[in-house]
Amino acid sequence: MARYTGSVCRLCRREGCKLFLKGDRCYSGKCSYVKRPVAPGMQSKSRKKISEYGIQLREKQKVRRAYGMMESQFEKYYGIAERMKGKTGENLLQLLESRLDNVVYRLGLGDSRAQARQYVLHGHILVNGKKVDIPSYIVKPGDEITVKKKLADTEKFKEIRESEARPMPSWLTMDNANLTGRVVSAPAREDIDLTIEEHLIVEYYSK
Repeated sequence: MARYTGSVCRLCRREGCKLFLKGDRCYSGKCSYVKRPVAPGMQSKSRKKISEYGIQLREKQKVRRAYGMMESQFEKYYGIAERMKGKTGENLLQLLESRLDNVVYRLGLGDSRAQARQYVLHGHILVNGKKVDIPSYIVKPGDEITVKKKLADTEKFKEIRESEARPMPSWLTMDNANLTGRVVSAPAREDIDLTIEEHLIVEYYSK
């Protein structure tokens, strides 16, 4: 499957905001966006008025890149969201938040969504006691997410077990001692920490 292999810090600079793609580095002074908060390339130095279409495109790209998806996959999610009841934009964000790789990241088991995705792909994550190696797997309320013993015995996860539980979104709970997370409910719009104007994405695809 196709995937982006370039510099992820470049993506943050292009979208003009932190997408938190490199874990702890994004919270430190080493963050490339902190050092150079301008778009990459020579054209970044010139001020150009962005069209309405350009604003909509940038919002779509920001969300797509934050969740680590290629264009065709993102379009597929939009199509599903459009067919669901309720607001299309909120439905889209709810689907993206419900992906297994994102849930593993939200539970603090991965430093970034990319690392969480790798854990899932390598078969280290269990859902209700069964191995699930599909990052796009959609979790449901009541699902229990745990870490395979082989990975749980590594130094990184020993530190997680011994640390205090960090703040969780209201739709998730986490037991650090047992490396077990649970999906309490469907994700709520207010739990998403990225600054997203989903109506712009809807307008983009409505053209």
